[in-house]
Amino acid sequence: QVQLVESGGGLVQPGDSLRLSCAASGRTLSSYVLGWFRQAPGKERELVGDISWNWWSAGGTSYAESVKGRFTISRDNGKNTVYLQMTSLKPDDTAVYYCAARDSVSPRYDYWGQGTQVTVSS
Repeated sequence: QVQLVESGGGLVQPGDSLRLSCAASGRTLSSYVLGWFRQAPGKERELVGDISWNWWSAGGTSYAESVKGRFTISRDNGKNTVYLQMTSLKPDDTAVYYCAARDSVSPRYDYWGQGTQVTVSS
């Protein structure tokens, strides 16, 4: 099992920045992908972006068009933690944000965190 714990959510104003953290523990996967998802009320969950995690990769990332240029995913191998740096936040970014992990050879995210609320409002 892989345990994921998100933190860092909160209430911010439009234009502000916020950094979410996702701490991973438990079974070590030799190579996996960690994704950040979000789900707003009444909307489907969407993939915000992801980062690969293995010993030979520099940690390639990809992002949804809606956040490209504003959000950045990074990792700290020593802390087994992945970050989602969010800048220029908009009210449309309001959602519960989840981190999730999958084996790099699988399309399915098998491990999920509990989620952290991000609210962007003036």
